[in-house]
Amino acid sequence: MLFLKWIYLSFGLIASSHICMSVGEMYTSLLNVKEAIIIERKLMHSLGTYIDHELERLEDIKRFHARVSDLHNGVYNGSTTAMANPLIAFTLIKRLQSEWLNLVYSNEASENTQALRSSFKAVEASLPKLEDLQGAAKALMRLQDVYALQVGSLARGRFQRAARGDLVDIYRPTVSVPLSGDDCFLVGKVAYELGDFYHSVPWLEESVRLFRGSGGAWSPENEGTLEDALDHLAFSHFKEGNVSYALSLSQELLHRDPMNGRVLQNVEKYEMLLVQSTSLPISESVGMRRPNSTALITRNAYERLCQTRGSQPKHYENHRLFCDHFTNGDPGLLLQPIRREVQSLQPYVVLYHNFITNKEAEDIKTLSQQGLRRSVVASGEKQETADYRISKSAWLKDTAHPLMGQMDRRIARLTGLNVRTPYGEYLQVVNYGIGGHYEPHFDHATSASSPVFKLKTGNRVATFMIYLSSVEAGGSTAFIYANFSVPVVKNAALFWWNLHRNGRGDENTLHAGCPVLVGDKWVANKWIHEHGQEFQRRCALNPEE
Repeated sequence: MLFLKWIYLSFGLIASSHICMSVGEMYTSLLNVKEAIIIERKLMHSLGTYIDHELERLEDIKRFHARVSDLHNGVYNGSTTAMANPLIAFTLIKRLQSEWLNLVYSNEASENTQALRSSFKAVEASLPKLEDLQGAAKALMRLQDVYALQVGSLARGRFQRAARGDLVDIYRPTVSVPLSGDDCFLVGKVAYELGDFYHSVPWLEESVRLFRGSGGAWSPENEGTLEDALDHLAFSHFKEGNVSYALSLSQELLHRDPMNGRVLQNVEKYEMLLVQSTSLPISESVGMRRPNSTALITRNAYERLCQTRGSQPKHYENHRLFCDHFTNGDPGLLLQPIRREVQSLQPYVVLYHNFITNKEAEDIKTLSQQGLRRSVVASGEKQETADYRISKSAWLKDTAHPLMGQMDRRIARLTGLNVRTPYGEYLQVVNYGIGGHYEPHFDHATSASSPVFKLKTGNRVATFMIYLSSVEAGGSTAFIYANFSVPVVKNAALFWWNLHRNGRGDENTLHAGCPVLVGDKWVANKWIHEHGQEFQRRCALNPEE
């Protein structure tokens, strides 16, 4: 493989603009994506006004053209004595000296353009940034991976995976749009810029197919062309070891752009490599390798659980799992017990149906909207954003609204725990973004330096997660080591213990928020700490429990 390294260093690569990360937050919350629709409506109104004014200007130009054409086809095309008429001579001179200048150097076109640009600048600060575009592209690749989706189907607006040689719909959206060659090119380019050729190849392949289908026609709003897609795809295949196909694509590109010296040089090097290679073709000896992941050990289990979407028959054959109407011995629940569905015993995970009403869920979402910020994860003693958690969150204090107190009292009745501050954290409201997810993690702190201990009330002993919305597809909560997942159930709440009775973390609570395939996922988390629960959840006689 030394020759692969040599060619990478020695000949021309695609001159790509380095991705500079601008601050973008739109893609991390679907609420912000919805707000973008309002912004584009304003731009559409401005564009409509611009088109109207431009049409009026063009009508004036057409009128002038028709008037002068009539003169050339009539008066000037007749007798040469026409110019002897001083009126005709005057109008000709006046038109050439004045009217043509006014027409050609008219400020009307620039004024119309300036008005459109001013309208654009008025909303420019609210527009998606480069990071948003990259984040949205990465989301499509994430959905492609986790749900084993076919890129060709995604380009057609379908969510399909291959099964026994056929394409099977895993979800049929009521509304969708196909992707253009330029759309697919941009996704492939994002992967290409990251050195992720595993993902760049299928997206650029689809881009080339769509561009070819349109005859390579270019539109002014497009960023890429068929030539750009071929260029990126050829080098992506080379990096994946398929030199012969990289050569074929480069030759096609050279046919379209014969004067491209860099591509000509690449073709010569690819041909040299194929001559030098006496072993199996590189395309057979080197396969497409998926990029490594920080959660590589659990990735297969995580994706399998996300794909099953809460349907694990063997898990639910456990006769010890049950559903009932639960009161927890609390007088307040005797007349109106809650429906409890025990999902797992080790770890103990239960789903409380209809924990809140539709109005309460909407009120909580509304209260949180002004405070939504990019979700962070613990990094030592600090907190930072991360690609493995795509969402926005807000914290609602107990004093934010009387509803917060009602939620705390309801949670306390069901769990028997002390959830008042500081023994329970403020309610955290989360809105997931495009393909929003949270890769496998623990809710409890796993290091003594974790920010969880800043409250000085011990570790997070339990999690109470409320589903504030439904989703059309995806978004399940997957418990990796326990081998089951729970689909999103609107207005229900999921409860589990994070710690054993001896205070040690329960490794079976490793869980993940699966990527949202289609829908707007909102949840609210209440984390309850160890301190304050001394008489609510006593230590066991067995120190190992």
